[in-house]
Order: sequence, then C-alpha cells, then structure tokens
Amino acid sequence: MKKKLAILSICSALSFSLLVGFPTKITKAAPEKEHYVLAYKGQLPDNYSESISKAGGTVERVISEIGVIEVVSENPAFLSKVKEDTNIQSAGRELEAYLETDPDDAVNFTPGTPNGQKVTLNSDAESYWDKQWDMQRITHEGDSYELNKGNHDTVVAVIDTGIDFSHPDLKDNVDIVGSKTFVPGTNDAWDQNGHGTHVAGSIAANGKVKGVGPDLTVRAYRVFGATGGAQQSWITDAIVTAANDGVEVINMSIGGWRWMAQNLDEKGDSASMVAYQRSIQYAIQKGVTVVVSAGNDSKNMGDLHDMQAYWKETYGIDIKGPSRVVPAQIPGVITVSSSNEWSNTSIAFYSNYGNGIDVAAPGGDNGPLYDSLYRQNPTGNYLDKRDFTYRTLSTYPTYPVAGGNATTQFSDGQWHGYSYLHGTSMAAPKVAGIAGIIKAAHPEYSPSQVAAAIRQSSIDFGKVGNDPLYGAGEANIYNFLSKNRSIK
Repeated sequence: MKKKLAILSICSALSFSLLVGFPTKITKAAPEKEHYVLAYKGQLPDNYSESISKAGGTVERVISEIGVIEVVSENPAFLSKVKEDTNIQSAGRELEAYLETDPDDAVNFTPGTPNGQKVTLNSDAESYWDKQWDMQRITHEGDSYELNKGNHDTVVAVIDTGIDFSHPDLKDNVDIVGSKTFVPGTNDAWDQNGHGTHVAGSIAANGKVKGVGPDLTVRAYRVFGATGGAQQSWITDAIVTAANDGVEVINMSIGGWRWMAQNLDEKGDSASMVAYQRSIQYAIQKGVTVVVSAGNDSKNMGDLHDMQAYWKETYGIDIKGPSRVVPAQIPGVITVSSSNEWSNTSIAFYSNYGNGIDVAAPGGDNGPLYDSLYRQNPTGNYLDKRDFTYRTLSTYPTYPVAGGNATTQFSDGQWHGYSYLHGTSMAAPKVAGIAGIIKAAHPEYSPSQVAAAIRQSSIDFGKVGNDPLYGAGEANIYNFLSKNRSIK
C-alpha cells in the first residue's frame, strides 16, 4: 500500500576534525512524496497530463467519468502551481478513509484476547441459525426466505477489505471473476483482514449462517489492505467502477471521522470531498443504491458543537466551521445506525446518530449490562462485562488474517470461518441486503424508490415517527415482501 508520507530516516552526527578546512559531509533528506486529488471542472481537458507535469506532478490514477485525478509529487510547490490551472475546481492533499473499527478499541480492546471470554461454537453443528438473532429479526424468523431470497443476477458490491472466495457459505454466491482490487501492490481481492468477509456474509451467506439474501451475488471491490486506511481515490475509483459494472447495490462500511474536519477547503469542498460526492452521484445516476454505515463514535452527526468537542478532545484539532462525516452525510446515500438485540428504544452504545440517519439495522453490542455501565461512564473499563452473544455472527475468513478471530473459538480447536462482531459496519450490510432483495423483486426501482421502500417497511422503534436514533425505524425485509406476496 502506498504511503501518504514518505518515511524519513534522519541520522545526526557531530564530527569534529583536527584538520582545519576538513569538509563536513551533509546528507540531505530525500524529497517527501505527497499524494493529491485534483477535481476538474466538467470533463478532463486534453492537456491535463502536460499541465500536471509542468507543476511537478505525476499522474497515478485517472477517473475520467467524474473528472478526478490522483497525482503524486515531490515538489513542495506543486499544489500552488497546479491551482493556477483554471480548469481545476479543487485540488488538495489526498485524504485517507478508515474502516469502522471495533467500538471497544476506545477502551483498549485487544483483538483475539477478550479476557478469555470467547464464545465457543460447535464446529460439527449443521447450522448456526439459532445464534443469528439479528437475521431472525429482520427476516421474521426466516419467513422472508419463503417469499424472496434474491437471485444471482442481482449484485451487491462490497467496497471493503475483500472477501474469502473459498468460504463454504459464500462460494456459491460470490463473483470472484468480477471482483477487483484498487490497492496498489495487490493483484486480487482476497480478504486479508476479515471485515469484508463478515460484511459479505450478512448480505448473501447461505450455509451454517444466513444472509439477508441467500441467493444474491456479492462482488468484492477491495480498497483496504490487511491493515491501515484507504486513499480517497481508491474508494472513488471503486464506486465508479462498480457503477460501470452494473451492480444494483453498493455497501460501504467505511468511516470518516478521522478526516471529517479536513473536508472543507478555503473555497469550498476539498478535492477529496468533491471526488466522494461526484462518485456517489455518478453511481446513483447509474441506478445504484448506495448504503453506508453511520460510524462508531457515539456522536450526533447533526450537532456541530458535539463534533467540534470530539475533535478537540480526541485529536487536538479545532474545527472552524461546518463539517461532515463521510460517507454518512453525503446526499443520496442510505445511512444506517446500529440497533441491538435487547432494546427498541436505545440504539447500540457506539452508534452515531442524528437527523441524517435513514434507518437502523441490527449491528449488535455487548449486552445490557455493559451498555448501562458505558452510558454512566464512557471512559471506564468494562471488558469483563461484555457478552459477545449480543453481537452479530457472520462469515469470517477460513484462514488466519491480520485481525485475528477476535471473539469466537471452536470446539475442535481449529480455525473456522465465523466470528461475532459488532458495529455500524455490521448494520449497513443488512440494509444493503434488503436493498438487493427489493431490487430482485422490483428491478425497475430507482435508488430513491428503493430507499423509500426500506424506510416505509421498517419497524418504528424509538419515538413515534422519524427520530435521530433509528431514522424511520429498524429495517425489515419481511415487512416489505409480505405486502408484495405476488412478487417472487
């Protein structure tokens, strides 16, 4: 994976010489490479490569459909020079997005060692359906499967860490041929993290665990490596490519708080924000429904003061104006908060919320005891009070990956492809799966019609009507299908 900042190794040595005039050798640090995003006005001009080269840059990625280019340069004056091009709307240093990490990271959760309290699964069990409280609820105990399981012609793009294409619960529904990677230095979309495989299982698993649409097709668009973040242009490229490939739905369980404060430039949106907005609008215009996670920061996305305080306390950064969480607050997406098993009035302790929430979906949590302690004191350490069975069980790579098998062990002591995880990352793909089923039933539906169907068929949790926690309510595919029983 390419780095935004070059690693500088500086060795300082004081040399004293008894010989007058002995020259001192000074080693200069290599120029620092920076990656930039350029967003042009309208279509790319014919001479864009020449003007970038004159400014001291090298083109690395071209997304011509939306007039966006990724550039690398060692010239510290590159940005000021390239902005002299009147064809450019916005130019700036490329920003980096991150996966929504495990909410317990805030209290020093160490993946793989949760105090010896892993959940043991019977490796010989024919099914883990009895442990999928989340899927039982949104499918009405599996009744939705009798009405519509989706079909292989309906494709949900998983823009994430990749997928384990060999997983027994996914291999019949995953499109390995159509999957792609956008991570430099990689040549395939196999999952080396675990996140993407868990997400894919929530959409289309069909085996020991079930997804929302056991006959839907999932396709990997890999933008994350085993660890670390993803450059904005990789995500932008993946969105545009998936739209060009004709997918029906895109799922992005991707966070943006760590660069939220930087998404406004001196004259408006930063280039990375322009790229994000253009790519999503491009996908929507192509008929693609885009589903995203709200984020795991327990913050009100509509409260600027809350956001400013969070950034000041966490990162020491002062926000001096309006900011947005991306992709959660980009117009046109379906933004999903996380509900839990035990309450229909309180969402998961970690979930972001606010007026931008469209619906909630089961993302799980650590149970009511942990929740009550956390809400009394969010900075406390309650690791020994967690109950992982309140999280969501889904597919996980069948081989060791960077994240480890965080919360699950197996009766035979071997490595198996299932794990309990929680987060808005686990909530969003439930809604993406629902969107896939709706498109399978109604291929003619536009993204706005799909979104309306999801909202209208949700269960009204929380306050009556739309509210900042659940939006329209908790998404439920059975509610939609039961009203359209003639559609298979």
